[in-house]
Amino acid sequence: MPHIPSERFDESREFYAGFLGFNEAMDLGWIVTFVSPTNPTAQLSIVHPDESSPAHPRVTVEVGDVDAVHTEAVRRGLRIVYPLSDEPWGVRRFFVADPGGIVLNVMSHR
Repeated sequence: MPHIPSERFDESREFYAGFLGFNEAMDLGWIVTFVSPTNPTAQLSIVHPDESSPAHPRVTVEVGDVDAVHTEAVRRGLRIVYPLSDEPWGVRRFFVADPGGIVLNVMSHR
């Protein structure tokens, strides 16, 4: 799922919901996830840019066993940007950088 940074958050929300007709699936204030009404596997998120954040993931990848994927990332010596964590909104996740430096949010729902 792509993460789209937006400095015009309310206008972006209206664009994806009002213009494209996506449904809001999650709203945490700083991130809103939208789901296609015709294909629920098609999702995207808009996020407030936060310059104080140590990392800005561009993509979320949902996996079946985030602990196993994290173990494999460490075994391969990949750069972990955000540690494996249980988040209050019901996901377990970590951030990892791909070889080109793009940060991915790797997660599983709890």
